[in-house]
Amino acid sequence: MPPVFAHGALRLYLLALLESGPKHGYELIKALGERFGGTYSPSAGTIYPRLGKLEEEGLVATSSDGRRTNYSITAAGLAELNNRRQELADVEDSISASVRRLADDLREDIRNNMRGLRADLAATAEAARANAKTTESQPRSRTYSPEGDRVLKEAELMVQSFRDDIRVELRKHAGSMPLTPVALETVRTVLDQARISIRNSLRS
Repeated sequence: MPPVFAHGALRLYLLALLESGPKHGYELIKALGERFGGTYSPSAGTIYPRLGKLEEEGLVATSSDGRRTNYSITAAGLAELNNRRQELADVEDSISASVRRLADDLREDIRNNMRGLRADLAATAEAARANAKTTESQPRSRTYSPEGDRVLKEAELMVQSFRDDIRVELRKHAGSMPLTPVALETVRTVLDQARISIRNSLRS
C-alpha cells in the first residue's frame, strides 16, 4: 500500500493541527485518526520524531502539563504554515484520496474475511448437524425434558454473554475513537451471517 503521507506532508499537517491551539501527542494522534475516519491512525513512533524535529527547527515549542508534554506552534511555525498554504491544500486533497483508498482496501478485506467466515460457519453448522444425528437414539420428543430445558438455558446464557462481551468491546473502542461506517457494516454482516447459520442449524 502506498504511504498515507508524502515526504514532508505529515510535519506540515501537524503544524496545521497545532494552529488551533496547543495539543499533546495523543490529541494529535486522535485528531489524525478522526480526520481519516478511523481508517488510519499514526503510531507514537511516527508522530513524536516529527514533533521533535519541528521543535529542533524552532517551529514548535513544548511545555509541561503534569506528565504530558504540550506542543504549540511558534511564530516561525505559523510563518512557515502561511507560506505553504497551497501545499497544505494539496495535502488535504491527498488525505481525502487516501481515505477513499483505505476505505476501499478495508471493504475488500471485509469481503475476503466474510467469505472465510461463511465457510467456517457452514462447516460448524454441518458438524453440529452430523453430531446431532449420531447422538439421537430416538425421534425428538415434544414433551418437556429436563435435559432439553438445561441445554436451552445454557444456549441463552451463551447468547447473553456474547452480547455483553461485544457491547463492552464496542464501548471501549468508542471511548478512544468513533466507530466508523466500515466497522458498523462489518458488525452487521457478521451478525447477519451468524443468525442465518444458527437458524439453519436449529431447523435441521
